[in-house]
Formats: sequence, C-alpha cells, structure tokens
Amino acid sequence: MGDISGDMAHPAQVKIVDLSLGWSFKQTDDVGENAWSPVKRIPSTVHQDLIDSKRLEDPFIGFNEVKAEWVGLKSWTYRTTLTRPNVPLSAKVILVFDGLDTFAHVKLGGRTILESDNMFLPHRVDITEVIKSKASHDLQIEFESAFLKARGIKDQHPEHKFICFNGDSARLAVRKAQYHWGWDWGPVLMCAGIWRPARLEIYTIRISDLKVDISISDDHKLATIHATAEIEGHDGSPAHLLADFNISLDGKTISSGCVKLGQHGKASTHLEVPNPELWMPHGYGKQTLYTVSVTAVSDGMPLHTVSRRVGLRKIRLVQDNDSHGKSFYFRVNDVDIFCGGSCWIPTDSFLTNVTPERYRAWIELMVPANQKMIRVWGGGIYEHDAFYDACDELGILVWQDFMFGCGNYPCFPAILDSIEAEAVANVRRIRHHPCLAILAGNNEDYQVQESVGLTYDYEDKNEEHWLKSDFPARYIYESLLPRVSAAEAPGIPYWPGSPWSHGKVSSDPTVGDMHQWNVWHGTQEKYQIFDSLGGRFNSEFGMEAFPHIATIKTFVEKEEDLYPQSHVLDFHNKADGHERRIATYLVENVRTATRLEAYIHLTQLIQCEALMYGYRGWRKQWGDGRHCGGALVWQLNDCWPTTSWSIVDYYLRRKPAYYAMARVLAPVAVGIRRAHHDWSVTHAREPKTQDWELWVVSSRLTEITADVEVRFVSVRTGREIKEKVVKQGIRLIANGTTHVSKGKVDNVQEEPHVLAARIWVDGKLVGRDTDWPQPLKYLQFPDRNVKVEVLGDEMHVTAERPVKCLVFEEREGCHLSDSAIDVVPNDKQIIHVRGLKTGDPALDWTYLGAGEQ
Repeated sequence: MGDISGDMAHPAQVKIVDLSLGWSFKQTDDVGENAWSPVKRIPSTVHQDLIDSKRLEDPFIGFNEVKAEWVGLKSWTYRTTLTRPNVPLSAKVILVFDGLDTFAHVKLGGRTILESDNMFLPHRVDITEVIKSKASHDLQIEFESAFLKARGIKDQHPEHKFICFNGDSARLAVRKAQYHWGWDWGPVLMCAGIWRPARLEIYTIRISDLKVDISISDDHKLATIHATAEIEGHDGSPAHLLADFNISLDGKTISSGCVKLGQHGKASTHLEVPNPELWMPHGYGKQTLYTVSVTAVSDGMPLHTVSRRVGLRKIRLVQDNDSHGKSFYFRVNDVDIFCGGSCWIPTDSFLTNVTPERYRAWIELMVPANQKMIRVWGGGIYEHDAFYDACDELGILVWQDFMFGCGNYPCFPAILDSIEAEAVANVRRIRHHPCLAILAGNNEDYQVQESVGLTYDYEDKNEEHWLKSDFPARYIYESLLPRVSAAEAPGIPYWPGSPWSHGKVSSDPTVGDMHQWNVWHGTQEKYQIFDSLGGRFNSEFGMEAFPHIATIKTFVEKEEDLYPQSHVLDFHNKADGHERRIATYLVENVRTATRLEAYIHLTQLIQCEALMYGYRGWRKQWGDGRHCGGALVWQLNDCWPTTSWSIVDYYLRRKPAYYAMARVLAPVAVGIRRAHHDWSVTHAREPKTQDWELWVVSSRLTEITADVEVRFVSVRTGREIKEKVVKQGIRLIANGTTHVSKGKVDNVQEEPHVLAARIWVDGKLVGRDTDWPQPLKYLQFPDRNVKVEVLGDEMHVTAERPVKCLVFEEREGCHLSDSAIDVVPNDKQIIHVRGLKTGDPALDWTYLGAGEQ
C-alpha cells in the first residue's frame, strides 16, 4: 500500500512518495481474492512475478520458453491501495509512471485516469481532486496482451505493408521493445507490467525540465553553459519566483546566477567555466563531470532542485569528401577518435532484473578491452539511467538508435503522435550525458526497404509523398526525428539510420556507416578478408560462438544433452541456419570435434580469429586518411544464456574474442599478416610466394619511438627458420598507422611457419601479433609442451613450439589480463589474475590441437 500521509517539511516543497511496495497481481479474467498473488516490488514484469509465485518455470532453462508462451497471450491486472494524504490546499498530487509495458488501462477508485499504448512513454496524471475525495483508493492497472493488440492494429491498417526481419510483423504497429517478439539471438517472451518506477509527487511548484547546452572556445580555455529551466505550478504571475542556477565540481561552486522566471514558466542563464577540465573518452584524458543545478526559490525558500551531471566537451561527426568517398568518424574536443567498440542489446529478457550494479559491470568490461563506443540497438529500449551514468564515468561513447528495428514501420496519425512524444521524452532524459555521441533514426529499416523494393527516391524532398509511399517511415527518420533532435539536443549529431548512405544503397562502402554481414550471413565470405569488405564505419559485423561450458550447464538439464548438436543446444541458438553456418566456418578452417568442450573451443577460436581480422585491418585503415572511422562488433552481450554473436555471455563470462579485440585496439598495437590464399577457390597449389607486411597503429596524440621485431618460427619444430627482422627507433605517427616493413614467404622453400611480431616502447614490451599459415586445419600440433606456472596472482605461460589460441577458464569472480593468446618459443607471457583465492584450484586451459598430444 502506498502510504502518503504526513506533512511536508514546507508546504510548497516537492514530496516524493515511492510506490514500489504493496502490489499484487492476477490474470485479469481470474475471479475471487484467491486469484491475487503478491508482487515482491515494482518495477516488475509479469513473467518474473509468475516465477516468484511458483506459477512459471524459468524460461531460460531447457525448453521452458515454449511453456511460457501463454503468458503473452493473456491480460494481467496489478493493484495497490493509496491512502489519502494530508495535502496543502494549493498543492497538486501527481501520479507518475516512468514506464508501463505496454497497453495499460489505469483506474483509480474504479475510474479510468490513463490509457497508454507506448512502452517508452512516461506518464504524469493529476489525481488531486480524486485523491482528496475519500480515505483510501484502489489503484488498478490492466495490461492487455501486446501480441494480440498488435495483430488487431495491423488488421486495421491494410493500406500499410507490414514487412520485417525477425519476429511477427505485427510488432511494427506497437511501440514496445521489439526484441520481445523474439530475435535471432533471443527468445519470444512477451512481457507486461510496471517496468519502470512509479511514485506520487506532491507540490505547488516544480522544475519540469533542465536543458544544458555547452559551447567550448576554440582554444579550450573557456566553457559556456546555457542553462534553461522550465517551471510549472506558478499562478500566472511568477514575479516572486527565482531560478537559482549553479555549476560545481566536486562540491565546489564554479559559477552561479539567479534569474527571474520569464514567460511560459522558463528561466535561462549563461554560466562560464574558465580553464575547464574537458571530458574525453577513456584513454584520451579524464572523465571529469560537473554538476549543473537549478533551484526554484520563493521568498528565500528553496522549493525544488533539479541537477544534471555534465561533461564539458564538443563532439562532431566528420563527413568530408576525400579520396575514399565521404568520411565518417567522430571528433571529440578536436581529437579524432577511432571508435572500436560493440553493439548493445537489452541485457535481459526481463529488464527489471537488471540492477545499476550489473549495468556498471557490463560497461566496466569495455575499458580493459580498449573499446571506445557502444551502440544502443534500435530493437531494444532507451536504456536505464545507470547505463548512461556508467558510460559517462568510464569514458564510453554512446551511439544511440531510436527504437525502430528491421522493419517497414507504419505512419498513421496516432502512432506518429506517440512516436514524437516518445522521442521528446527520451531525448530530454539522456541529452545531457557527455557519453552521447550520435542519435540514429533506426536499425536496418532502409535495408528492409531495399530488400523488398519499397519506394525510396532520395531526391524527392516532398514529405507528403513520403507518407503516401509504401515506405512512409522515411518521414519518421528524415523529418520527425531530426526535428526533435535539433530542438532538444542541438549539440548531438543526428543520422537517419544504421546503416545509411546519403540515399545510396546502404552497403555502399564509400559513404555512411555499414553493416557488414557477408561474413556469417550473405555470401559467407572467408573471415580472413574481413578488412577488405568494410566501409567508412562498420557499425555491425560478427561471428557466432558457443558460450563457455559453465554457462551451457545452466540451461542444459540432462547430462545426455551435453553434446554439440543436441536439441536443447540448438534451441538456445535462434539464428537461422546456424547449424550450417557454424559448420561451414569450422570445416573451412579447423579440424572439427564432437566432444562438447573441444567443440566450444573451436567455435570460440573461429569467432576470435574472425573479429581479429576485421578489427586489425579496419584499425590499420584509420591511418589511411581516416578510411575507416570505427568498428562496432555485433554484439557485446546476451539477454539470456545462449549461443550467439556476443563476445561476453549472459553471465558476464568473456569469450576469447573479447581478448583478441582488446589486443588489436590497444593504444599501441603491432600488426603483421601475409596475403591470404583461398584454397577453396583455386583448388591449386599454394602460390610460390606470399607477401607479408608489418605495421604499427597508435592512438597516442604525440609521436613516439618504438622498437619492433619479426621472427619466423616453424610450426613443426619451434625453431626460427631464418633471421629475424629488427627495426629500432621507429617514429610512430601520432593517432595513425606507421608502415614498418614488408617481405615474402617462400611457400616452396620454407616450411609452414608463424610470423611473430613484438613491439617495445621505452624498453617495455607493449604488444604482440602473429600470422599463421591458413587454413589452420592443414597444420600439425603435436608436442607443444605448454607450461602454465602459477606464481601468486600471475600465470607464466611458455611453450616449446607455437601454440594457437590458448584459452583459460572463465571462472566466476576471476578477471584475467589476457586470454586466447598465441604463444611462441622464447617469449614468456605473463597473465595477471584477479579474484583467484588462495587454495582455489588453478584455472583450466586448452589450445588448438591440445588433444593431439
């Protein structure tokens, strides 16, 4: 029961009453008091409430997802009781819902006070008169089946072509997280419930919005903050009201100003910060956060205060014509940033189970992996505040999609009104975060248009034509959303979609961003040529891999199902054709296995290698006139325990690819590779020679000096087959690529060997890279004689012969400085371990060909 009795400290001050406890729920058509079950707390989702009530088995285990289908086809009702508060005569009582999922009918005392059909919209309902009418009030919320409602809305609009990738096409008619309809990495779990906080607000005066626009002088010596507050509740003659603005750092006031309330309840001021500490992505500087606040003051009495944490920075999406077409990269405070990073999906099917601490843990993983950007994908949600707070604090740039994914969305008047309200509310909520780098209209909707030939004439700028075409959503992405973005967040670049190419085909490599899926999907190209398939910014690409065995055992209930092609393992992989695609990449590159643990390692090795080839090559291109401005792997995370493209699984266990990415995205990284020879195409003898090249990429902003070597190590014997190449005192180009050396591999005279490169800066070994003869399946791996010696919190790794992809166990609570490493003789590698307790068994490990010994 929400207890809202008691006096406020001052009658005009804002009082917040939390409504998280005292709720119960039932299936709407069940009758009688026995039908009601308690809710632990809200925010909540009906699935979790059913699990807590022992009425639903965990859908993440085995085939239980199928047993949960009925939940999404029913209506559900939640209720609580509100007690009449002691409300000052002039005060309002506002019932606030930050999010209702999705078709919600809210009744107070049996009277309908709100009907909602948009999961992404917050709601504020004035219940002042109703709440005063009697001592207590029954508050009920009925959630209709979004699945059935969507089908009905679709049927009401036969004029629209409902076409989509993934899920039921009716999802396009509903403003709800699209992944709830199922995706090629996630289950069909049609959630409902009070998914974000609910509360009462009691006040006479309230600050409803604080907008903070920041400009920084060209010399970075002055930051100017234009702050605007909107204040509601004044009586139309607000002369007695003042807005007291303040900017502080670590509790110390830097600048302040008090102004009178202007027309329409707005107050604005300019605050200056001399010699500002600029916010930068991690690895480029500090993540200093200032606090901008405004307090509504009447006769010296503070009534309400609103604060925003901001970073002083300017950001630009650089799109200049150049020799490669049109550039696409980000510049922060006049520093060009190669945005290596990941795409983000909702990190749980049941969003209310994700704590701020779990959000923080996810984003913390990106820092040691040298990732600079995360892309919030358009089929999920506008994320929790804790997500953006963590990105602010840790220096991770955010590419933010609006919530449209893989579909041809309708544009009937009611949904356009809802979309605009949704966009305004969510941009206002997140716009102050310094991590926010770009707002993008959708995910792959232009690709859907291309795939089925919907009308799109880029040169036609008549918006009425767009709305009457069979691709009306162009109006959303090229008119509605850019207008909202420009009005609400003018300092943030807007981009119509991901991918999008200024009206050209979305796969055009010369302009815009690209989703490169011709490795895995599409033409299933060899991953060894990933870098040749990229564009100006590669905002999606990926390769699937199994999760670790510990994760698999959480959802496989029977020991007899622990084999690679078991029904339950296939069920926990939602990608179409995953059996064929995984098998293809395994057969082409490695010797396959049937033992589950060995099979897991092989799929992880393939993912590791594929992403390495992509990232390594595209980052090299950064130094070629910013040919490639960034690469975001699909995907960082999972929403349930599954096999997918994630590089970290549902339980935050890192796959080997996570570490491979970290190495090639390091501040200074050496790269070496020989030209790829495609055996499957030529069916001929390997070419007599292959060229190899050696380079170094640096994100340092000043030129530095390094020493580099290349060794040529026999795979069979571990001996060096010819004299190593040593380059000393190399001057590395700042924030670019330095080409160091090149040569040839004689495939007739020289036995199969590894090219092993290392780099030192100021006498410290800072990076390694290896290039192996391809495909790996043709190589023999006996007698590697690997040794892993544990010395305190270090593991010292050596081998007598080259070792490919040595992977350590990902044990809960343990953090490794590296894994999935290639080891060559006479090059000891030291892995630092955090969280391994004294007396714990040593971590397990394996490598390619371990079973051959």
